[in-house]
Amino acid sequence: MSLDLSKVRNIGISAHIDSGKTTLSERILFYTKRIHAIHEVKGKDGVGATMDSMDLERERGITIQSAATHCEWKGHHINLIDTPGHVDFTIEVERSLRVLDGAILVLCGVAGVQSQSITVDRQMRRYNVPRIAFVNKCDRTGANPMRVCDQLREKLRLNSVMLQLPIGLEGDHKGLIDLIEMRAIYFEGANGDTIRVDEIPAELLEEAQSRREVLIDTVSEFSDELFEAALEGRATPKQIADAVRKGTIGLKLVPVMLGSAYKNKGVQVLLDGITRYLPDPTEVENIAFNPEKDDDRLITTSKSTDPLLAYAFKLTDGAYGQLTYIRIYQGRMARGEMMENARTRRRVRIARLVRMHSDQMEDIDSAEAGDIVATFGVDCASGDTFREEDYDYTLTSMHVPEPVISLAIHPKDRKAADNLSKALQRFTKEDPTFRVHVDPKTSETIIAGMGELHLDVYVERMKREYGAEVTVGAPQVAFRERITKTIPFAYTHKKQTGGSGQYGKIAGKIGPSDTGEYEFVDSVTGGSVPREFISSVEKGFRSCMETGLFIGKPIDGLRAELNDGGSHPVDSSDNAFQAAARGAFREYYLQAGPQALEPIMNVGIEGPSEYQGEMVGTILQRRGILIGTTEDSGFVRIESEVPLAEMFGYATVLRSATQGKAEFTMEFHRYAAAPREVQDELVKKYQDERAAKNK
Repeated sequence: MSLDLSKVRNIGISAHIDSGKTTLSERILFYTKRIHAIHEVKGKDGVGATMDSMDLERERGITIQSAATHCEWKGHHINLIDTPGHVDFTIEVERSLRVLDGAILVLCGVAGVQSQSITVDRQMRRYNVPRIAFVNKCDRTGANPMRVCDQLREKLRLNSVMLQLPIGLEGDHKGLIDLIEMRAIYFEGANGDTIRVDEIPAELLEEAQSRREVLIDTVSEFSDELFEAALEGRATPKQIADAVRKGTIGLKLVPVMLGSAYKNKGVQVLLDGITRYLPDPTEVENIAFNPEKDDDRLITTSKSTDPLLAYAFKLTDGAYGQLTYIRIYQGRMARGEMMENARTRRRVRIARLVRMHSDQMEDIDSAEAGDIVATFGVDCASGDTFREEDYDYTLTSMHVPEPVISLAIHPKDRKAADNLSKALQRFTKEDPTFRVHVDPKTSETIIAGMGELHLDVYVERMKREYGAEVTVGAPQVAFRERITKTIPFAYTHKKQTGGSGQYGKIAGKIGPSDTGEYEFVDSVTGGSVPREFISSVEKGFRSCMETGLFIGKPIDGLRAELNDGGSHPVDSSDNAFQAAARGAFREYYLQAGPQALEPIMNVGIEGPSEYQGEMVGTILQRRGILIGTTEDSGFVRIESEVPLAEMFGYATVLRSATQGKAEFTMEFHRYAAAPREVQDELVKKYQDERAAKNK
């Protein structure tokens, strides 16, 4: 049966930690009759929310992996992905937003726009994802959805407009006023599944009319028909809703809806909003490109009759092998058919096709453009494109942030060593931000990731899922180094030891790169360096980027320019010119003013105003810089920048200073020069290691 794409919605739920994403997902599944009983994230029944299928998620009360499901609402097919709120699992949000057509940005009615709300908004902008803002927890003390709407404008620069008003707040939250239809909606019954529509309470009518005028004024710029009707005072609900949809899909408007997922209020109306205002797959532009031709771009068609283009956005290891989550952009997939992996150019057979419902699955025979499904037994990596054979297009990849923290791990015994190898192989395939390498100096296995919690979860999973007991070394910060001056170099590599020798002469400049990446500039004129050896020089300098000579860390941006040199008709070779580049690097690098860089984190702390002094103190003790504070309803939010090296064990310190009443979030911001005492310590450590190695 062919999908009616106008009735399909691919959406995600994203937000700051503890804003109620998973609770909202649970209510959506209940009201769409995908589940028949509601379970809470930290419920007393021990079952846990449907979308938190891992034992670790249920124990900790947090979402670690994005979970996919699908449901039906009023004739619409909704593919839904619940994403983690913790910044350590940011890749789960990235990979989800990469394949989604729309999103719900959940905000706490009390805290409003928080640090991770800003990160999620940035990710949505990166992939041009239209969104609805849902102000949750309107039943909480201090809730103020109107203020949250203003914060969306002020902090996120979003053109936000309220579609609803609350009927009562905090303990008196009873329902909401629909400003488009101008009616009151109440959610009654044990689970809020009985909806009662009534007249707007008299005491709220004036405010509702005023807010409706603001709504019409804001959205009329997206519809000439509404603009003219509004001038004549005859704007209809359909005209307003159509204008809201047009502005939302065009990324020029963010409609704000509200409720309380925990108290079963507002969710059904939000589902109506999803189907009414968020785009279907044909209304979103997705680009494919031809790697062989730079200017060959293709806008995917969402037609099932066109050649297949599908994107593998998430991998997990299930009971039946690797489970690959796939978004189909055009064409169709059917069980038993063949498709090609664009990266490896290998043909693979679709042995089994399923729809996901958290960790449960339903077998299907085929799927078409616009759908999100999963398949078993396909060998691929996260971010691979599947396509019809000999179809040269590849889908654009997702953004993968670099890891900022690493740990050395050691298996406790031989059995643990075998299991550890399997675990690491699986986890690196699943999660592009989880990296593993063996330190060539110490032969230790090093795991790297986005934060302490990220690595802590993987160490726990090694033990639970693979029986790999490991001991963990002290966390290591991902320091880097860079040079600060541009200096000329001239170097000749000459070696004569019987038979043909080696000769390569090069001259040019090395200096810092503005982009933070490796740059090589070919300025050779007159053929002083033969063309075939210029790439050898480029390779030689590139090979030096892994380990600098100042503190032995990767180099953050190097610009190497080659402008002169010389060669020998017999002794010059690829190896000789690579060796010349490495020799020039070793001789001149330390003359170019190298400095050590350390990762600086954005740290946001939230807690009661009475503990503001203690919270600021914990930041200042860690070489932190205060960026700003905002105070509201007895709570204070502190934004700061702190070196990662100072943040280990911070959770315990913050809890002690505030009697467990404050929480913090942390994400990578930038690299900056480390203070002189830190640099001196790093240099001494590197020199001691080299001296010990040379003994």
